[in-house]
Amino acid sequence: MRKYSYTINGAAYDVRIDSIQNGVAKVNVNGLDFDVQIHGNLCEEDLTAPSAQEAPLNPPSGDTNSATHTHAEALPQRGSGEGAPILAPLPGVITKILVSAGQKVKKGDTVLVLEAMKMENNIQAEHDGTVTAVCCKAGDSVMEGTTLVTIQ
Repeated sequence: MRKYSYTINGAAYDVRIDSIQNGVAKVNVNGLDFDVQIHGNLCEEDLTAPSAQEAPLNPPSGDTNSATHTHAEALPQRGSGEGAPILAPLPGVITKILVSAGQKVKKGDTVLVLEAMKMENNIQAEHDGTVTAVCCKAGDSVMEGTTLVTIQ
């Protein structure tokens, strides 16, 4: 088993590769399990002696859509910024974005609306500051823990 930490477009991801068999890696990303088709020479022996300080694996060349799990929408789609992230509290669909990068917000201001289980959830700023990035767009499906907005 190997563990890695990544930051992609301002969102933090903890990645664990559990096993590799017959060219398919069992991967866990922020608590979500994925089956990933490996294109290259990675094998089970590469998973020995895990170290959190090691450099991440090089991505395989060629097809970048090798994940066979349907939660690819869990990755942020746009934007990055410095500051504290506002994370999706549950899986859902972004229906409205009420802020833009550079906009000042106060704690408690609604920054976007997330629809989950046919209910609209107002996602609020957790502190005063300036929006440094909007990491999603209306219509995006997001998973719990996805960075939606960053505020500095």
